[in-house]
Amino acid sequence: MRLAGKVAIVTGAGGGFGEGIARAFAGQGAKVIVADISADAARRVVGELGPNAAAVQGDVSVGADVKAMVDAAGQVFGGLDIVVNNAGTTHRNQPMLDVDEATFDRVYAVNVKSLYWMTQFAVPCLRRQGRGGSIINISSTAGIRPRPGLVWYNGTKGAVNTMTQCMALELAADQIRVNAVCPVLGQTGLTELFMGQPNDPEVTARFMSSIPLGRMSLPSDIANACVWLAEDASNFITGVLLPVDGGRTA
Repeated sequence: MRLAGKVAIVTGAGGGFGEGIARAFAGQGAKVIVADISADAARRVVGELGPNAAAVQGDVSVGADVKAMVDAAGQVFGGLDIVVNNAGTTHRNQPMLDVDEATFDRVYAVNVKSLYWMTQFAVPCLRRQGRGGSIINISSTAGIRPRPGLVWYNGTKGAVNTMTQCMALELAADQIRVNAVCPVLGQTGLTELFMGQPNDPEVTARFMSSIPLGRMSLPSDIANACVWLAEDASNFITGVLLPVDGGRTA
């Protein structure tokens, strides 16, 4: 068990990549706070994972909700070792001038401000415990090699990448490691928004033609990377932006 004895928070864990990460962590012995904006989705995942998981409903762009996630880790499982900032959203693939202000603000609140809030509450907890920790930010290849039509979303992931590296430097003295996993397009609830049109075979083939290994990312791909970054075997790894992208950014 690679994560035995560790406690993790995974945001956006009610589906997609987050659910895959939560399942992989639990399978490796971690106790997991399954946090999601949908209470039903979080409870469904916890119902399948069993007593080593607990559901917390919350919006990662709201400070009080994020505090509740961190508090739950201590109250239910006695501490905190791993944080995966996975929850995210996007705007539809479209010309940048067509994205309205409310959508812009929501994308930045969920993808960027959420890291601010989680840092405000998780870092003091990790420092008090005095045993270090691992923070994993789920970014995107969009922050490394962006596609057109997703300008404002790409900007949020560029911010996540820069914040990851800055956080890694500032928190190194506390033995708190901070890394980012950068997936290529995967089959999630946001896929059609990223594509900007219905996900039909022709559209999918066009997107996959830019991925050398010839397929989209899977939740298991992202989860496997997160397990490695969370476990003690990677305790000298920090500030890394890890593409899990089938060669897309090579």
